[in-house]
Amino acid sequence: MQIEVLKSKIHCAKVTEANLNYMGSITIDEDLMDAANIIEGERVHIANNNNGERLDTYVIKGERGSGCICLNGASARKVQIGDVIIIMSYAIMDFEEAKRWKPTVIFPNADNRL
Repeated sequence: MQIEVLKSKIHCAKVTEANLNYMGSITIDEDLMDAANIIEGERVHIANNNNGERLDTYVIKGERGSGCICLNGASARKVQIGDVIIIMSYAIMDFEEAKRWKPTVIFPNADNRL
């Protein structure tokens, strides 16, 4: 049996931009992506702690060291600059492997830096 489990989590990042006129996605500082074991194009689930909104999108690399967390396209309507969000990705794996699995979880500071 295969199940879906948490793979990566960026816990409580601050939204720095919301760009409605982009085609879609979330732009994340590449340092945060590396630390959280998230790659460009990966599907992520986003939970907004400020308003309860939840959405799925995919990741685009942001400038390394910038602290950028930018919701693009329609997702930009679900956040405001300064909102605190949780970014999660998942993996599908064998049930027995999942029992031993440990996700990568990072906790950026108020400036979205490690």
